[in-house]
Amino acid sequence: MSDDQTRVQQFFALRAADWDSRFPDDGPAYAAAVAELGLRAGDRVLDAGCGTGRALPPLRAAVGPSGVVIGADLTPAMLGEAVRAGRDQDGTLLLTDVSALPLRPGSLDAVFGAGLISHLPSPAEDLRELARVVRPGGVLALFHSVGRAALAARHGRTLTPEDLRAEPNLRPLLAGSGWRMTSYADEDTRFLALAVRQG
Repeated sequence: MSDDQTRVQQFFALRAADWDSRFPDDGPAYAAAVAELGLRAGDRVLDAGCGTGRALPPLRAAVGPSGVVIGADLTPAMLGEAVRAGRDQDGTLLLTDVSALPLRPGSLDAVFGAGLISHLPSPAEDLRELARVVRPGGVLALFHSVGRAALAARHGRTLTPEDLRAEPNLRPLLAGSGWRMTSYADEDTRFLALAVRQG
């Protein structure tokens, strides 16, 4: 395991037990973001970096009983919390790194990534791996329940032009990784970038 992976695991392992209680009001924001993916009954979707699985219930509702929902995370403690919350009933949980997914090329219709991109050690390569497992025309949603400025303030930082999620940085990053950005919203109450897998 790389140093970057170890750091991510340590960061989230320390926070797993109280993660959901720290953000108790995020459910509607997750549901709204999932709705923008445009999923249909029977679709196959991955929650990349699923954490405690807060997106799994709305993803399951969107794809219905005939669909496939997979939650992938690098941190065992976060997946343990997902199981404790009963969210493993809404999808299959995988302990894996999103940089090397055990999935066939083109096997998914969509990927949802909440708070994911800032924790990717190699964003271009990791986004390419997500593109590999999504069919051409499939969708990627990069989401956070607060916007960039609100998140920076929460962590006592200021926004810089180098912020990976800034539109001028994210658009070419996605384009170079097999995605075409179709919409971008950075508001106090949410961050949501949608992209389509180029084919």
